[in-house]
Amino acid sequence: MKAFWETVVVAFSLYSALPMPQIPWNQGNMGYAMAAFPLVGLVVGGAQVLWACLVPQMGFSTPWVAAAVAAILPVAVTGGIHLDGFCDVSDALASHASREKKLEIMKDSHAGAFALIALGCYFVLTFALWAELYAAPSRQAEILVGLGYLLSRGMAACSVVSFPKAKDSGLLRTFSDSAQKRGVFLWGISWSALAAVGMVALQPVQGGIALLLAALWFCYYFYKSRREFGGITGDLAGWFLTVCELLILAGVLIGGRILG
Repeated sequence: MKAFWETVVVAFSLYSALPMPQIPWNQGNMGYAMAAFPLVGLVVGGAQVLWACLVPQMGFSTPWVAAAVAAILPVAVTGGIHLDGFCDVSDALASHASREKKLEIMKDSHAGAFALIALGCYFVLTFALWAELYAAPSRQAEILVGLGYLLSRGMAACSVVSFPKAKDSGLLRTFSDSAQKRGVFLWGISWSALAAVGMVALQPVQGGIALLLAALWFCYYFYKSRREFGGITGDLAGWFLTVCELLILAGVLIGGRILG
């Protein structure tokens, strides 16, 4: 039980902005940190569902305020760590430079113009999709999106211990090397499967479309990371996660329109 708790603390210390107790990090609790990483998604999804439950009590005259809060809730919980990777990869891809230069760009702490453009587009799209969802609120749709945060992190955990790495250093390499790879991969698959089954059981059409978009994006993530960078980095994992959540939200809305 102590080992499990320490693993959860390490995962939340790294991938959330929630206050955590100070514990020593070691080979044991770091080795399975990525297995507990999807629990952060469970908290994000829970926060979204809780907010959706509170919205009807607020008496907003438009869905815009509710959508704005929903758009920034993941940032509030995670501290924006994955958006940092999204911005770095956006800058690198827009450079059309060599593989080595792209990796250098991702290491640069400064945000370039293309990162700001991509971030602006991301938040506009996220806000618009949430506004559309809140314009015709559906508890099923809100729970589906909430489960998507668990799904995306389960898939990301699998990629960290199974995809080739672009660099021999960095935080992602540290976790991949210290991880009990088989165990983390099985946990990642289990979390992803749990979310997928829940989504399809809750609403087959909406859940199925969201899953299809997430799976296609996962395949593209594998292809693009290998082609452009020679493998994945922590930034690329954040890029995958950020876009995956956006696609899941879009998939739920598309499914809702199909159902009428």
